[in-house]
Amino acid sequence: MTSDNHDLVILGGGIVGLATAYRFGERFPDRRIVLLEKEPELARHQTGHNSGVLHSGIYYKPGSLRAINCRAGREAMVAFCAEQGIPHEICGKVIVAVDESEVPRLERIHERGLANGVKCEIIGRERLAELEPHAAGVRAIHVPEAGIVDYVAVCRRLAEIVRERGGEIRTSARVTAIAQRNGEVVVVESTQGPVAAKLAVNCTGLYSDRVAKLAGQGPDAKIVPFRGEYYELKPEAEHLCRNLIYPVPDPEFPFLGVHFTRMVQGGVECGPNAVLAFAREGYKKTDINLRDLCESLTYIGFLRMAAKHWKTGCGEMWRSFSKRAFVKALQRLMPEIRAEHLHAAPAGVRAQALSRDGTLVDDFLLFEHGRVVNVCNAPSPAATASLNIGRLIVEKLAERVG
Repeated sequence: MTSDNHDLVILGGGIVGLATAYRFGERFPDRRIVLLEKEPELARHQTGHNSGVLHSGIYYKPGSLRAINCRAGREAMVAFCAEQGIPHEICGKVIVAVDESEVPRLERIHERGLANGVKCEIIGRERLAELEPHAAGVRAIHVPEAGIVDYVAVCRRLAEIVRERGGEIRTSARVTAIAQRNGEVVVVESTQGPVAAKLAVNCTGLYSDRVAKLAGQGPDAKIVPFRGEYYELKPEAEHLCRNLIYPVPDPEFPFLGVHFTRMVQGGVECGPNAVLAFAREGYKKTDINLRDLCESLTYIGFLRMAAKHWKTGCGEMWRSFSKRAFVKALQRLMPEIRAEHLHAAPAGVRAQALSRDGTLVDDFLLFEHGRVVNVCNAPSPAATASLNIGRLIVEKLAERVG
C-alpha cells in the first residue's frame, strides 16, 4: 500500500537533492513533494564533509555543465546566503606556480578562467606576498570571486523552506526498490514505507549508480569512492594562511592536489590527498565494505586508471600513512609549515563516476530513464552550483509536471 500520491519524490538529502526540492517548490508551489534521506539527518555525507569553498568556475572546460552551472550557481548561492543570513565570505584565492616549469600550466588555467567569464588575473611574486605572505611561488592567479560558506547551514535552511511550503522530508528512509508502472507513476520502496509519485529524481551521491539501476537503467560509468584526508592548522599556525591557497593542478592526475582552505566557521584545513576508499562510506582507513571494495577492484575502469596513474597513486597512498610525506607536499606551497603545526581533521569521500576506459567523468552526469532523472556524477563544484543544478533538473521535469 503506497502513501498518497506525490508529484515528485527526491531521493537523497544532500545539497543537490535539497536544492532540487527548493527549486521545484519555487516553480510549482501547489505540487506535492517528498524527499527521502537514508540517514537520520540531512547532509551527512559529501555535503557534510565539504570544505566549504564557493568556487569561481576557473578550472572547468568552457561550455561544460560544470562551467555553466558553477558560474550561475555561485551567484545564486551568494544571493541565497545573503538573503537568508547564512555565514559566507567572498575572500578570494590564489593558484600558485611554485617554479617556472608550472607557469605555462598556470597561464592555460588563466585563459580557461577568462573564457568562463571568471574575474581573475596573473600576479607576480610581489603581489602574491601581499595577499599570502607565507606562500611560495614565482607567479599566481588571483581569483577575487572565490569564497567560503557553511553548506550544512545552507541545507538546513533549504529544508526549512521546503517544509514551510508544504513539502515533506523523511529521514531514515533508505531506498530498497523502485518500480515505474504503466509509464505514469514511480513507486519507491523505502525503510519508511512506500511512496508513489509522478516523477522521481535520484540525488543519492555515493549510491547514485546503484539507485539508477534500481530505477531501470544505470549509467555507463560506475561510482568509485575516493577518500580525501585532511589536516587542520593549530591555532598558533593559522596566521600562515589568510584565505585560500591552491597549487597548479597536475595534468597527469585528475585531482587538484593538497591546498589550504580557511573555513567560514574558523580554522584552516590542509589537504586533501586522494586515495581509494575501501567502502563507499569509508571515512576512516579501517572502514571496509567487502561489496564496495570488490566492486571497485574488479571494475575495468578502475584497473585501467590504476595502471595509468599507479605512480602518482602510490604517492597519494604514502601521504595517507605518512604525516611527514603529507607535510612535505604542503611545504611546496608553504615552506614554513611543520608537522607540529598540524592535527588530523575529518576526511571526506568523493563519489566519482569512472568510465570503463579508466577516465574520470569530467562533468556533471544527468540522464533520464522513464519518469526518473538521475544525477550520477556531481563532484566539485556541485555544492557551489547546487541551486542552478536544481533549476536545471526542474527544467527537465517541467514539461511532465502538467
